[in-house]
Amino acid sequence: MPVTPANSDILRFDRLYIGGEWVLPEEGGMIESIDPSTGAVWALVARAGRGDVDRAVAAARAALEGPWGTMPGHERAALMRRFADLYQARAGELAELEARDSGRAIREARADIGSHHNGYHWWASLADKASGRTIPFDNTVHAFTSRVPVGVVAAITPWNVPLMAAAWKLGPALAAGCTVVLKPAEQTPVGTLELGRLFEAAGFPPGVVNIVPGYGGGDVGEWLVAHPGVDKVAFTGEGGTARAIVNVGSQTMKRFTFELGGKSPHIIFDDADIDQALNAATNSAWTLCGQSCALGSRVLVQRSVYDRVVAGFRDCAARVRVGPACDANTHMGPQAHLAQLEKTVAYIGYGKEDGAELITGGERLSGGIHGNGYFVQPTVFAGVSNDMRIAQDEIFGPVAALIPFDDEDDAVRIANDTRYGLTAGLWTGDTGRAHRVAAKIRAGMVWVNTYRFIRWSTPYGGFGASGWGRENGVEALDSYLETKTTIISTHGRFPDAYAD
Repeated sequence: MPVTPANSDILRFDRLYIGGEWVLPEEGGMIESIDPSTGAVWALVARAGRGDVDRAVAAARAALEGPWGTMPGHERAALMRRFADLYQARAGELAELEARDSGRAIREARADIGSHHNGYHWWASLADKASGRTIPFDNTVHAFTSRVPVGVVAAITPWNVPLMAAAWKLGPALAAGCTVVLKPAEQTPVGTLELGRLFEAAGFPPGVVNIVPGYGGGDVGEWLVAHPGVDKVAFTGEGGTARAIVNVGSQTMKRFTFELGGKSPHIIFDDADIDQALNAATNSAWTLCGQSCALGSRVLVQRSVYDRVVAGFRDCAARVRVGPACDANTHMGPQAHLAQLEKTVAYIGYGKEDGAELITGGERLSGGIHGNGYFVQPTVFAGVSNDMRIAQDEIFGPVAALIPFDDEDDAVRIANDTRYGLTAGLWTGDTGRAHRVAAKIRAGMVWVNTYRFIRWSTPYGGFGASGWGRENGVEALDSYLETKTTIISTHGRFPDAYAD
């Protein structure tokens, strides 16, 4: 895909990837991508329209009914492994694009994106493993099942971790034999477009993966989920958008996978290794500048160690280096876009209004290295009750709410008092307590004496408002497959019901 500078500062990505070709958008529109470290436009990206979605879905359907649909699993696996190797070779460059596009600190981006090729290799290992079973009946028929691709998948990714979210959808979809129309969030489309070059270089048949950046509601995103040629929607984002997708997509009886928000409890018991718990709890509060649905943003602390944990959070916040995303010394970059910065600042205000005690942080940073970027300080509230807005709502910013609890039952009650149920964590030196509490918490993933250990082989998803289905693990592969039953008569005879 041509990538040419529009001037000395702005890059121009003027094409979409459809049907194995780099094509101009029919309507010729462009999206401005803002560098959140500066607040200025850094790239112009081709903006897809409704006609482009039609072209992409048609290309995906043609690939499904053509060379990709007839390709044996082991050959699909070989292409996926080639793609994974190419991805690994360009991981550093992809990390820089994501840091520039989303504001993710480059040290985080390199560590994460540098491992994505392992996930693609793991999915490749499953590409020829989707087998059915024989169903015993009698000797008059032979009945068996087979697993077939669900079809054309609309994969819609968020702005916080665009390349990771793409990997979590592309991996199982391609392993299952589906074809994909991938729409990245309009705020962070650049790195995702670069994936098209890797699929092209790996030799994937035209149309297997198509990439169409664009806007969501009322635009290309809405038409993509409504499109009668799309069989499944895999979406990562917030609940309101997921409900809109269901309303539109259900008209054509699509399948859905939703990975939505979280307000995860991170529980610290007084018998835990407090220093290790603090390492994990502070990291899980502020990594990705707080923009992760798996963050332990509700920190539940047993009263006997509460003051110690509050002090530990305050001390750690003072060590966090907040700065431009592409600076290797930066611990925490900016919020990914202006609207998210405004939301985070508003919720800090709600915390004060609701009576929580602001321990540290709480301000937007500007001037100097922060300039006009979307930076906010790592923020800690103590004395939080679980009914406060900062405890119930997903802020998606670096705001930690420290909530005291009395005993095990109290911790479980507070942990489950949320509409979300994505992840949870707990720290304890008591093995029995670890099992008891983990079993009682309503969350799709529970970590004990660690946090945010997420891999391609471990199912990830939530209960309640945190979504439908699972990403990663063999469970994710299942959601891209349909079960087909075939019954064959062994004698070929059928009685004439109207003989007499």
